[in-house]
Amino acid sequence: MNYSPIALFVYKRPEHTRRTLESLMQCPEFADSPLYIFCDGVKNEKDKEKVMQTRKAVCSIVGTKAEIIESSTNRGLANSIISGVTSLCHEYQRVIVVEDDLVVAPQFLGFLNAALEKYKIESSLMHVTGYMYPIADLKDRTDALFLPFISSWGWGTWKRAWDYFDPQATGWELLNKDKNMRYRFNLDSNYDFFEMLKMQMSGDIDSWAIRWYWSIFKKNGYTVYPPISYVKNIGFDSSGTHGNWTARKYLKELDYPHNTRHINLPNDINISLEEYEIIKKFVLKLNPKWLSFSKKLLKPVFQIINK
Repeated sequence: MNYSPIALFVYKRPEHTRRTLESLMQCPEFADSPLYIFCDGVKNEKDKEKVMQTRKAVCSIVGTKAEIIESSTNRGLANSIISGVTSLCHEYQRVIVVEDDLVVAPQFLGFLNAALEKYKIESSLMHVTGYMYPIADLKDRTDALFLPFISSWGWGTWKRAWDYFDPQATGWELLNKDKNMRYRFNLDSNYDFFEMLKMQMSGDIDSWAIRWYWSIFKKNGYTVYPPISYVKNIGFDSSGTHGNWTARKYLKELDYPHNTRHINLPNDINISLEEYEIIKKFVLKLNPKWLSFSKKLLKPVFQIINK
């Protein structure tokens, strides 16, 4: 198998970046995977030292293994990911994306590469992720799941899917008029993605993920999820731009399962309604209803979970 290229996006967290790279290096596929590291430019003078330390850490860990792209300007995460994913999809037809606040399990690259290969011509599948919420009812499942929404914590896609990415979120206003469509977009009213999309379109936030989700939603596309998480987020420590107590409570750092069993990739692309209900109930915990009354409070919630 020709392994998918890895796109790692970093900014000003040298220790987080070190942990991310060290975890990737524990994946057997890493040595033969093309590696591209996108280092964003300095946003302000107070960030300069940490940005330089992060770039130094990258060079010391991977050396000539990676192609390191150092931006001279601050592009922001959304623009960096959109540009990097687009360029690598054009070159390789697929890509695996990791950010500098994620630590991955040794099975991470194997799962994503296997899914990207198996479903490379399945047009209904547009996104693959290595993350799964910490849901006890799923821990013994041996099959991957198909769900109608994305996770941005360690993911992959194909050029054939990314070609539908619409940075302008064309047609998003339909959600204002169509209650049934809005209900589905919000995971049957369990998570207010519509509010996040409105904030994106009004300029209150800058999220590539909500626009990617809308692009997939318009195509009735699905995401492939593992039943157990191969990713944990280590960014809930105030080191990043955003933080949130709700996310910290329910998405606390996880221990990886010691069971290294093989996860089956089903041939039939179907959503298990029973398991979807379990997941929606968990997601509801991340979206307390009272938060919808305040955009000021919604903004950090949405950005940390779906940045």
